[in-house]
Amino acid sequence: MTTTISKADFVNSVGAEYGPGEWFEVDQDRIDLFAKATDDYQFIHIDPEAAKQTPFGTTIAHGFLSLSLLAALVPKFQPKPENVVMGINYGIDKLRFLQPVKVGSKVRAKSKILSIDEKRPGQFLTKSEVVVEIEGEEKPALIAEWLGMTIVGED
Repeated sequence: MTTTISKADFVNSVGAEYGPGEWFEVDQDRIDLFAKATDDYQFIHIDPEAAKQTPFGTTIAHGFLSLSLLAALVPKFQPKPENVVMGINYGIDKLRFLQPVKVGSKVRAKSKILSIDEKRPGQFLTKSEVVVEIEGEEKPALIAEWLGMTIVGED
């Protein structure tokens, strides 16, 4: 559950580490829906029989599916400042896919605030290092420097 912190605590949270959050299962239905949404029907994602013949032995989530889960995973544990009007996905500075997420795996995220810059009054650009871990795996699925613009109303 997301907690709320003061604007001053938010601005001064550079270096703070949050999470990890709760485990989230990546099932075949989600993978298939992502394939449909993106027109990425590569067999490794959607054909369990053909995927058995690969080094992974099963289907795997699209890398961009694993990345897109940040929008669901991170807000559940990373605090937000009081009076938030909205948050806007601003992009990714760095991204590395380190390990595929096999169907049925559970993932969770953790984050570290790298920087917060007030671009305009009440508009804060936050850069967070986010790591998506896979349950039972040593290497994470991905590491990203995620940018978000947080719009905060007046106190």
